Amino acid sequence: MKYIFVTGGVVSSLGKGLTAAALGTLLENRGLKVALQKFDPYLNVDPGTMSPFQHGEVYVLDDGAETDLDLGHYERFTSVKLTRLNNLTSGQVYQTVLNNEREGFYLGKTVQVIPHVTDEIKRRIHVLAAESKADVIITEIGGTTGDIEGLPFLEAIREFALEAGVGNTCFIHVTYVPFIKAAGELKTKPTQQSVAKLREIGITPHIICCRCEKPLDKELRQKISLFCNVPVEAVIEEKDVDHSIYEVPLMLQRERTDELVCHLLRLDTPLPNMAHWQEIIRKLIAPQHRVRVGVVGKYIGLQDAYKSVYEALIHGGIGNDCGVEIVQVDAEEIEKEGGEKVLTGLGGILVPGGFGERGIDGKIKAAKFARENKIPYLGLCLGMQIATIEFARNVLKLDRAHSTEFDLETPHPVIALLDAQKKVTKKGGTMRLGAQPCQLAVGSQAGKLYGSFVVNERHRHRFEFNNAYREKFEKAGFVFSGTSPDGKLVEVIELPAHPFYLASQFHPEFLSKPHQPHPLFKGFIAAAHQQIHKKPL
Repeated sequence: MKYIFVTGGVVSSLGKGLTAAALGTLLENRGLKVALQKFDPYLNVDPGTMSPFQHGEVYVLDDGAETDLDLGHYERFTSVKLTRLNNLTSGQVYQTVLNNEREGFYLGKTVQVIPHVTDEIKRRIHVLAAESKADVIITEIGGTTGDIEGLPFLEAIREFALEAGVGNTCFIHVTYVPFIKAAGELKTKPTQQSVAKLREIGITPHIICCRCEKPLDKELRQKISLFCNVPVEAVIEEKDVDHSIYEVPLMLQRERTDELVCHLLRLDTPLPNMAHWQEIIRKLIAPQHRVRVGVVGKYIGLQDAYKSVYEALIHGGIGNDCGVEIVQVDAEEIEKEGGEKVLTGLGGILVPGGFGERGIDGKIKAAKFARENKIPYLGLCLGMQIATIEFARNVLKLDRAHSTEFDLETPHPVIALLDAQKKVTKKGGTMRLGAQPCQLAVGSQAGKLYGSFVVNERHRHRFEFNNAYREKFEKAGFVFSGTSPDGKLVEVIELPAHPFYLASQFHPEFLSKPHQPHPLFKGFIAAAHQQIHKKPL
């Protein structure tokens, strides 16, 4: 078993997760089985109760784990199927250690950060190694070197490397080389200081990945090499990509990063064949077609809040050789300006998931505009509930129809709390979560897109369609094309009289990849293009 640890320095949001995922891509294409893992130093048990403005999206796994968005990068870039073992937070570590202490596991010893907390962190690496049976485990350490909360994790991987032995571990440090506009040059001092901080802890990186706006010249590489104690060839340029994050694997390959890692870990592997990845980039840079799609959300101010949705739209474009321009639409703007002013000219409208009442009326207006103007509509989770509420109000004429999440006094609760949720009091990890089977109706648009009648999709919700209203909806042409196997829970709705009006209670964006676009997103982009250009792709 070989182990790669990815750390970060200078500032946060440098792209450690993308670097780890891209390296995983290259190693997989060398024939290695790869596992990826994220350690987050924050004290939350998981990000499930954190605001999207604080943390970005919550990425849900098949087993129901609510995890960091970087795990989305891991699954999109590689073939790995992740579980709750692949994400560890300080909250989980301390929770386990304190439970062990209460149960007498430590036999009366004083419980300390070293060795008890660090041992628990190391144990999680060993557990993943045993479960995954991978050739290489890539572990990303969240946060920035020097953060107090990250110190136990850095100490743990220092100890782990010592125990694993020479040739079995590799440390990659992702750092920032800023371009000072007034001086007209890149500066290496932040990188030097970040690496010095890491070395104080007892970790000397083998490879330094330099995030930068401008190319690194030979002199700068030599300077970083000298002051950071790494060979020149181990100073990797990670310049801002021109078009897409999917260029990162090819960038690292050009820098021979995977070759260097294999040398350090004494792995004898063939060169990776990245032809399929190059074709993905071709479709992103020079697509045959183009379309504009509006995403109507309430967390639009933060790019990472809908990360998987944006990526899945791009994948749908790749599947159609179609460039997708994503127009971010604040739902509250529609409330002020109206749907016609804000949404006219879009090929398609997507309403993603979310929580809370803010912006709901704007989303309902967006669904109405899409339905009445025959604009392709894709609703995800809350987006399905929004489509249901809008249809109830404006087609069925059910006055004040709503979800009980937003209006407990509504006379027509077309969306209501799941029965299993009625006695739930704790917020964290208690929603309907993870992969659940969905039965699709024969002849439905959803069934045709999937090419299958039973699918497994990931969920994250507390509210559902109220079956007391099902007959009314069906008589008006509202089709329930996907349900749970017992037929009780509505999973997919669609309007057959519309060019493309489809919404799901689940989150299809979590299963989309650049080389395997999700069927619903691929179909949505095809319909959006046809709507604007009046011809099929």
